[in-house]
Amino acid sequence: MRQEVFDMNGHTGGQPYFALVDDDLHSARLLMRMLTAHGAPTVIWQENASLALTELEGCLANDNASIPALVLVDLKSSTEATEQFVKHLRAVPGASSLLVAAVAPSLERARRDALLDAGADAVFQRHADLDFYRREAAAIISFWVRNQRLDAVGT
Repeated sequence: MRQEVFDMNGHTGGQPYFALVDDDLHSARLLMRMLTAHGAPTVIWQENASLALTELEGCLANDNASIPALVLVDLKSSTEATEQFVKHLRAVPGASSLLVAAVAPSLERARRDALLDAGADAVFQRHADLDFYRREAAAIISFWVRNQRLDAVGT
């Protein structure tokens, strides 16, 4: 598994990568392992929401920077932390081009709709059961694959 500290401006090579914003180290490590096992590209992790937002803003402002193929947000510091992050991210110029997925403790309608209204393209559920967790990681990868640009060119 390849994981890096979040610094998208230093990400080179033109290869796709995921930006994971997760304020829980153990959760982030497990999610990175699961995503990689299901075929994710490099996962770049940031545990701090404000630093992640700054990095993404810098990336979007720099025409030469690599843009993440998927921004996956799983903040647990408060009930609305993920929602607020997505809302702030979508307010950044150029952020409409990002594919953003949010992870929530449940998919109850009000929670899911709040995340979608904030600007998430999809909402996935955080599971305690490992088998369900694996399936959700596979669903995240499937979502990313279905949403790749058809005109993308790799090196």
